[in-house]
Amino acid sequence: MSGSRMAAAPPSYCFVAFPPCSKEGLVVFGKNSARPRDEVQEVVYFAAAEHEPGSKVECTYIEIEQVPRTHAVVLSRPSWLWGAEMGANEHGVCVANEAVVTREPASESEALLGMDLVRLGLERGATAKEALDVIVALLEEHGQGGNYYEDGSSCHTFQSAFLIVDRNEAWILETSGKYWAAEKITEGVKCICNQLSLTTKIDAEHPELRNYVKSQGWWNGDSDFNFSEVFSLADDHLACCSGRESLEKQGGDVSAQAMIDVLRDKDSGVCVDSESFLTTASIVSVLPQDPSFPCIHYFTGTPDPSRSIFKPFIFVDDVKLVPKVQSPSFGNDDPAKKIPRFQEKPDRRHELYKAHEWARSLLENDQDKGQKLMRIMLDLEKQGLEAMEDILSRTEILDPAEVVDLFYDCVDTELKFFK
Repeated sequence: MSGSRMAAAPPSYCFVAFPPCSKEGLVVFGKNSARPRDEVQEVVYFAAAEHEPGSKVECTYIEIEQVPRTHAVVLSRPSWLWGAEMGANEHGVCVANEAVVTREPASESEALLGMDLVRLGLERGATAKEALDVIVALLEEHGQGGNYYEDGSSCHTFQSAFLIVDRNEAWILETSGKYWAAEKITEGVKCICNQLSLTTKIDAEHPELRNYVKSQGWWNGDSDFNFSEVFSLADDHLACCSGRESLEKQGGDVSAQAMIDVLRDKDSGVCVDSESFLTTASIVSVLPQDPSFPCIHYFTGTPDPSRSIFKPFIFVDDVKLVPKVQSPSFGNDDPAKKIPRFQEKPDRRHELYKAHEWARSLLENDQDKGQKLMRIMLDLEKQGLEAMEDILSRTEILDPAEVVDLFYDCVDTELKFFK
């Protein structure tokens, strides 16, 4: 099982842009989730909820204490697990994670996955800093570990990094086991990928971090403490971010569209399409710094953003659920829930995913028809983006009824085009 320990982490990319690099008054967040090629991601919404004292919550591998109240969340997640690759909550907090390899082997024993921590941070944190505090407290209490992939033949384990963003600030949180460090960002463009990026600017850290690395002989205590240098395998902490330059070139104009363009870029490597990995889903969120405007979250729900469309979601009460981007549920019969795990792989494709497979074969086999379909799709996406820009430029408060079935309608229209 342990042969795959040092396997390369999947090369996902996460970005955040603040004014003055982003459009006036907007924080723009984006992530491409690179995962095993055949893995299905679904988009799911969970309403805010109250929980009985003493109740538990079953995460991917372990059960932990539930909190009295969880926030409403919308998540893009590999459909076999409990957590999420990326998502947002009703308070305008967005979290995305990255699998990283550090000089400490990640634990194979089942604990919290980095992806579980994404969801837990969103359900329990009303600001980016609160979500960070939630994640590091849970790391301390339960640890991280367990298989990152739905694979019965070998255990793929990683440490975690997170990009945690709200309307005012972002935190980059990088971890190794239960040890961590974090940097606060309030301006410019930041990118994180599947390597450690924190150096000497550390704004919060595990209280025992420096003593621990000294005791391991990784740092002598005299030189500047550089988190990536101390925790990375030799030379593994080089600047990884090819997408950042494209965003910086926008010169103060990073919008949802600019972020989408960066996520679609295959030449830069940001849009992953390799032998082992594919961008299986993407998200872009626009967070107005003025809290009287709603946050807008765009999800693809399908692989490869260069041939997917970004569909808007806005949190309102009684938002309409979208079963067509939800994978079938197998309950307790799910091979991911039985021990030994992953002895078989059920068909987890949702309706939109299946429609996309058909569209992909069209693109590959009938170029003219395929291109025409893509043009129609992009036009549809553009209409959605323009409608959202309109909402953000209005003076009157948004009527929730106007957007209660926004995401539902977008998915529905997309499916109609495929038929």
